[in-house]
Amino acid sequence: MKKFKERFMQVLFLLSALVSILAVALICIFLFANGIPAIREIGLWDFLSGTSWKPEQNIYGILPMIIGSIYVTAGAMLIGVPIGILTALFLVHFCPPKLYRFLKPAVDLLAGIPSIVYGFFGLMVIVPAIRNGLGGSGSSMLAASIVLGIMILPTIINVSESAIRAVPESYYEGSLALGASHERSVFFTVLPAAKSGVFAAVILGMGRAVGETMAVIMVAGNQTAMPGSPLQGLRTLTANIVMEMAYAADLHRGALIATAVVLFVFILIINLSFSLMKRRAKL
Repeated sequence: MKKFKERFMQVLFLLSALVSILAVALICIFLFANGIPAIREIGLWDFLSGTSWKPEQNIYGILPMIIGSIYVTAGAMLIGVPIGILTALFLVHFCPPKLYRFLKPAVDLLAGIPSIVYGFFGLMVIVPAIRNGLGGSGSSMLAASIVLGIMILPTIINVSESAIRAVPESYYEGSLALGASHERSVFFTVLPAAKSGVFAAVILGMGRAVGETMAVIMVAGNQTAMPGSPLQGLRTLTANIVMEMAYAADLHRGALIATAVVLFVFILIINLSFSLMKRRAKL
């Protein structure tokens, strides 16, 4: 009976893994089967390097959306990564227990807030603040970066906190025994020891920023022109797909699916880069 249960669980786990692999494979097949013909018809170079997106004239260039996605993601990481890592360090090594009981649930609550709520907050608070303080329309790269920077905080904080707590206490105690201060022990001994988990937090946060759509649509301005400054509007790859897919047809629809292919490859490159960094860190 015991062997039967073990065998049953092995088969169950194998089937679960196969379902996951099948889901990824089906997504890839759908994207590439529908996106590659459109890229072939438009021209790979014209599609990736074109600066104009005019479906009514059959002109499909996604370079402004690629640049916009990179700028917004980079801005979100500049805001979210330092705050997230420092918050995780505070929660583990500096936060009083009484404050932790309130602060930790607040961080978890951020993860449960829907994207539309973040977008509405950005539209009602951040966009007017930028418009009144810095000029312009307010709907801009800066607004999108701030909103995304806030949205990725729970991911970075929670994963980084787990990684920091996984560092053996002997590392910290040994640093203190050698005469280092509490702060120096935390920043120069514990944090480097947790770098693998912190890198994972950063990559997960980047993936969240790249794939976010609704909040970005509400605050980014959705202009298909090349972004020239942080105060100008832009459109990301995800926003481009969502805004036009409902009424797209023929080549237009294929171009949007091809945009999803580019986004898929972009995220794949990020994940592969992270895997290579982890391998080099282990070596």
